[in-house]
Amino acid sequence: MAAPDKWLHWALGHIPRPWLIRLSMLTHPLWEPFFRGAGPTDPINGRQYRRFLPYGYGKLRPGALSPGTLSLERHRALWLYIQEHTDWWNTPKKVLHIAPEQIFHRLFRKNPLWDVTSLDLHSPLADIRADITRMPLPGNHFDLIFCNHVLEHIPDDRKAMRELFRVLRPGGTAIVQIPLDATRESTFEDPSITDPEKRAELFGQYDHVRVYGMDFFDRLEAAGFRTEKIRIDKLFTPAEIGRYGLDKHEILPLAHKPEQA
Repeated sequence: MAAPDKWLHWALGHIPRPWLIRLSMLTHPLWEPFFRGAGPTDPINGRQYRRFLPYGYGKLRPGALSPGTLSLERHRALWLYIQEHTDWWNTPKKVLHIAPEQIFHRLFRKNPLWDVTSLDLHSPLADIRADITRMPLPGNHFDLIFCNHVLEHIPDDRKAMRELFRVLRPGGTAIVQIPLDATRESTFEDPSITDPEKRAELFGQYDHVRVYGMDFFDRLEAAGFRTEKIRIDKLFTPAEIGRYGLDKHEILPLAHKPEQA
């Protein structure tokens, strides 16, 4: 493992996430140019890099993290979907950004057509410090919600889904990405498992409380949403998947609030 890869793996396992965010904000401009080259392209900033870095709290995923925007496979897939398969970017919208990712936190706010509110319980980037299961926000307010890799951390995820439904306006859409095991029919969870090492072993990460199966979409629908499954391997060619460092197995979950809700 190369030196930068070893440092990143150590940092993920030993530095609290809010500190990691602050540290990367300070140091990223210094080391990003070192990785530029003629390899994969980060579609978020349009630059090429010698390689993308491995990433993961337990098992490392090769070629996952872009040195350019610190984006992962799911971020790049989401960005390409927004830009190439929707008109959202060029439409006025009230946007709720939960657990704001660094790159999207900056980009979303640069869009003069978007009125963005960010929310998180711990992130230093968030406008509002609050629990997703009890959001101090008006109902039927937001046109678009981004809630990515959040629900697997939430003990009462069904309550969080109902809150997302409540604050989304009729006709609005929530993007609710999660670590999804498409080979599972049913979600695996056990509230009695609280040991971080056991959670990492069973759920894939020390602070995850479940592994979602395909019944994730049933949970969203029980909260009132109409769901849509966007498969990355159907949306992009194999060449694009390789060029942008995407996960061909990923499914992008869309949750729409009916107009008559």
